[in-house]
Amino acid sequence: MRQLIYSSQPFGYDAATLANILVAARRNNRRDGITGALICRHDIYLQLLEGPADVVAAAFGRIVADDRHLEVNALMSAEVDARLFPRWDMLDDPARSWLWSPAEVTTGAVVAAGADAVLAVFARVAAELRVTSTACPDAAFA
Repeated sequence: MRQLIYSSQPFGYDAATLANILVAARRNNRRDGITGALICRHDIYLQLLEGPADVVAAAFGRIVADDRHLEVNALMSAEVDARLFPRWDMLDDPARSWLWSPAEVTTGAVVAAGADAVLAVFARVAAELRVTSTACPDAAFA
């Protein structure tokens, strides 16, 4: 199973754009057996995709070609034994106060942080979900 994390700069970010992205992502991911999480705010999309290598690569290709994403950077791509978000077609998680500041994002801190640091962000989100979430998950991929 492939796990891929990328960052991009949103173009035309607003609530309607985000809603459209999430509807399409959840539909396509459910169809393709992909799970993951999207952390977002006006200055950053930070997304983890996980699933079969070929479909993760195809989904990333669609993201790279999508004009709602600028400066797309693949930050990590690795084979993994288990999913970090096994029950979520696409978790929508707002950027938290402990995430990089807008100034840090602008100066390239996310890209410079490295694979371990960005994976740790998603591990923290996943751990918080296990402790506090009462939300209904999107899917049931084990």
